[in-house]
Amino acid sequence: MPPEALDRIVDRLELAAAELRSGDLDPERAASLVDECARLAAEAGAELDREVRAAEGSGPAGQLALDQ
Repeated sequence: MPPEALDRIVDRLELAAAELRSGDLDPERAASLVDECARLAAEAGAELDREVRAAEGSGPAGQLALDQ
């Protein structure tokens, strides 16, 4: 995923958060936005994890390569 994709995820999260803060939502729309935020946050986290692994080597997710 290119860096622009992560920027788009952040933009979508910010828009959803602003809509949630507006307080003008029916409960179903609010629940839908919360679900979307969770999905987008997971997507962003996965992308950040991929970027860290690419920068540090190709070890298992969440683990950095050991210096020898």
